[in-house]
Amino acid sequence: MLEAARPAGSPASSARAGAANPEFTTGYTNYVLGILFLVYVMNFVDRQILSILVEPIKASLDASDTQMGFLTGFAFAIFYTTFGIPLARWADRGVRRSIIAMGLTVWSVMTGLCGFAQSFIHLALARIGVGIGEAAGSPPAHSLISDFFPPERRATAFSIYNFGIPVGVMGGYLAGGWIREFFDWRVAFFAAAIPGLILALILRFTVREPPRGMSEPTPVDVEGEVPFGEVVRMLMGMKTFVFLSVGSGFAAFASYGFGSWVPAFLERSHGMGGGEIGTWIGLESGIGGVLGMLGTGLLADRLGRRDPRWYPWIAAISILLYVPFSAAFLLLDEAVPALIAYFVPTALSSVYLAPSLALMHQLVGLRMRAVASAVSMFLLNLIGMGLGPQTVGILSDWLSDDYGVESLRYGLLIALSTKLIAVVLFLMAAKTARGDLARHRGA
Repeated sequence: MLEAARPAGSPASSARAGAANPEFTTGYTNYVLGILFLVYVMNFVDRQILSILVEPIKASLDASDTQMGFLTGFAFAIFYTTFGIPLARWADRGVRRSIIAMGLTVWSVMTGLCGFAQSFIHLALARIGVGIGEAAGSPPAHSLISDFFPPERRATAFSIYNFGIPVGVMGGYLAGGWIREFFDWRVAFFAAAIPGLILALILRFTVREPPRGMSEPTPVDVEGEVPFGEVVRMLMGMKTFVFLSVGSGFAAFASYGFGSWVPAFLERSHGMGGGEIGTWIGLESGIGGVLGMLGTGLLADRLGRRDPRWYPWIAAISILLYVPFSAAFLLLDEAVPALIAYFVPTALSSVYLAPSLALMHQLVGLRMRAVASAVSMFLLNLIGMGLGPQTVGILSDWLSDDYGVESLRYGLLIALSTKLIAVVLFLMAAKTARGDLARHRGA
């Protein structure tokens, strides 16, 4: 398990702002990380379950691919990103545990309301509500993790937290795929809502707020509050932060496009059923994603201690491996070989996140971390979550006259090319990382 901030009496206790508080033991700190991981699992179950239900919802509500792309993309992303920044600002001043619990309650309720939708507009409004609730999740959680874990262990801690992505995607695919086989797509939304409401209570009443800066290696001032405009100006003036954030957005463009449309692609091009798709893609996403994130998190912690450029280098290398296997998945004619090839992309889909976050949080002060995460997630989700699924849906409709049901295959292939833009941006971040870190530490 991970080592948290040292308790009182350890050699480094006098140097760390909150290390003298004995209630935050290593066991308790790991428990908190586990709870935050489960919250992130529910975040992606409730976000992803729509993807496995695209075809029955499309038929039920008489929607186009462009409209379904809006539901899985912009309807969620615009409000998720817009509300993320003020909620993160609140998290830099307020009780982060309670903010996350509130958000979890809201998005769980709104997920349940998706099941009552009688039209495209009704479902779009419910998805907007899910996006607003989920905006309260990650930035406060990122800030908590940085207070519970010292810099040399943060990439691994962020990787464990980010396990919530593949595990949540797996849960959404498996639950949604099999529930639609035996019941109705509406039942899948009802089933997804209940665990989040229970978890919100557990989080609120068992997680304690840590002192700000508890795990920092040197004494820090945790009292002063930096004006929001100053934080944003500083972040936008830091080349490494901008390259990492925009690079993550382009990496997410294809990842969210694939996550939203691969089930429909398998159903249309390979004739697979919902339960079969949910099992294949769910297990690949869960097992592959966890292995990929854990491996790169540990590697980033080890190599990043020697040279901070390894954080963006690892992100770039993972994407270069992602692209050819994704292309093979789309172009192979037989379902089983294609699905075997897809295991590599599912393992590498989100591994850029942990190294990027670990480096970002070394670049900013304590009272800026949640906002830094929110600004980064704003750019990532606006480019990736907002534009990715929407663009694939538009391309699919546009190409349908020439390619029929195969139009989705080529829409996804075009979206895949944006991963190469992310590689260039991560390599640019590597060039500026050491200079930006030196300036921050000397400030």
